[in-house]
Amino acid sequence: MDVTHSTQQYYADHAESFAESTQAVDMSALYERFVPYLSAECSLLDAGCGSGRDAKFFQSLSFRVAAFDASPELAALASEYSGVQVAVDTFQGFTAQAQYDAIWCCASLLHVPKAELGDVMQRLARALAAQGVIYMSFKYGDQERVKDGRFFCDQTEQTITAYLADFEVCEMWVTGDQRVDRSAEKWLNVIVRKQV
Repeated sequence: MDVTHSTQQYYADHAESFAESTQAVDMSALYERFVPYLSAECSLLDAGCGSGRDAKFFQSLSFRVAAFDASPELAALASEYSGVQVAVDTFQGFTAQAQYDAIWCCASLLHVPKAELGDVMQRLARALAAQGVIYMSFKYGDQERVKDGRFFCDQTEQTITAYLADFEVCEMWVTGDQRVDRSAEKWLNVIVRKQV
């Protein structure tokens, strides 16, 4: 199975239901951890923005927000919902250079296979300005797996460390899923700062 293709097909087939199920999820606890790292004039990229929920929030704080998603269907829905023009791009094809003060990767890097994650993290580091910060989250575990057609690369505090050579770890913590029907699921949350 081509895991990238099957994951993109999942979002093509379920874009509207996925967007509707995630737009109203309360992410305030995560925002409260991340926003103190951001300056008032922050240029922020929502990478793998999904429904556009987080891009809309960061835009409401008057940050300069850009966003992309690998799914053309989700990018269109997110653009409409957030008011941010969402590009269609992938982590593996992302080429920005020293452009952003912050990158938000909420439940998006988890679709990148471990064999490609090192390169993707280097791409993200290159996209950051000096002292730039990234938030990222993964389902908690150490497996690569396919569930309902979507590929997932789970991480723990130990496994993610191998991919963070270009960064200083600011915070790392585990939370439950904010969706009521998935409260038993655990997430690894990480905030890192680009090494000078």
